[in-house]
Amino acid sequence: MKKTLSISESELINAPLLFFIINACQIGVGIHGFQRLIYQDAKQDAWISVIISFIFAHFIVFIMIKTLEMFPSNDLYGIHQEVFGKFIGNFFNLIYIFYSSFAFLVVLKNYIEVINVWIFPNLSATFLGASLLMIVIYAFNGGFRVLVGICFFSFICTLWVPSILFIPMEYSEISQLLPLFDNHLKDIIKGAYAMTFTIIGFEIINIVYPYVKEKNKVQRYVHLGLFATLLLYLSIMLISLTYFSGPQLEKTIWATLNLFSIIKFPFIERVEIITICLWMIIILPNLCLFAWSAHRGVIRMVNISSKKFIWIFSIIILILTVFIKSRNQINEINNIFSKFGFIIVFVYPLFIYLMALIRNSFLKRKRTN
Repeated sequence: MKKTLSISESELINAPLLFFIINACQIGVGIHGFQRLIYQDAKQDAWISVIISFIFAHFIVFIMIKTLEMFPSNDLYGIHQEVFGKFIGNFFNLIYIFYSSFAFLVVLKNYIEVINVWIFPNLSATFLGASLLMIVIYAFNGGFRVLVGICFFSFICTLWVPSILFIPMEYSEISQLLPLFDNHLKDIIKGAYAMTFTIIGFEIINIVYPYVKEKNKVQRYVHLGLFATLLLYLSIMLISLTYFSGPQLEKTIWATLNLFSIIKFPFIERVEIITICLWMIIILPNLCLFAWSAHRGVIRMVNISSKKFIWIFSIIILILTVFIKSRNQINEINNIFSKFGFIIVFVYPLFIYLMALIRNSFLKRKRTN
């Protein structure tokens, strides 16, 4: 028999909160240096690549929610079991659990590297990882509604970013955006593909959906969350393109942090250090919800408490971070994750939607005969 999971009334959330969940899950470590990756392909038309990537994301979200609407009380893990049966369904569940765990590892390791490079170069990466994981464990044990609350505060913490980043515009050259549409469409599309690592996170709707009270409002608030994220990434990309020269942008690993580093206030000398420290609140929803997503899949197959799961999960992640040390290794896992994430987030939803349609069509014909 397929295992069903009950959701208590106290765990349900209102649909408008999806705006904060989607926005918080999309803004993470990728925002620190996504400009270089896109510029390598699309050059001064990189801002167009950002828009294209989000247009595709809106389409995929529409498909995801249409699939979920066929199974209102199930998340993606339950849909796998409904569509493919217990054994094949659990195989797909394992893949999605691995994806969620991989995403958690990548976010954690990238943030640790930023802290080591910009603030504490001599501080042990293992100590930083353990410290961050303790915060995740504490938040995770608070339950789903606590995680949603963290998403709200994470959104509040990003509101100041666009306004303060407009300061470098004093030194910007708008002419660096010209000529418009000068690059081949193929290169602009490649730039949009390079955004994969940066904009994934909205797929959490596959797991959150059963917790939403007003299912008829899900599309509206998820798309609004995506649009808010687009405005943030687009503004940062335009500022970066006009501030840095092409060769500079191609060599700058963390362009956003470099923009912060030129901002000076009489009472704060290094704004980027404050930014990196505050960014812990911004990446916390990423870590918590990816861990929660993995947990929702595991309890479909194994009877384990949430407290025991998060401790075992955190210990495994901490051990894995020890083996990833150099910048080359981090780049390698980022590239692997981007390719894997593109398949899971942008390709797989089309497949599962098609399979769900076939399954429902078959059941409908079976009932009429």
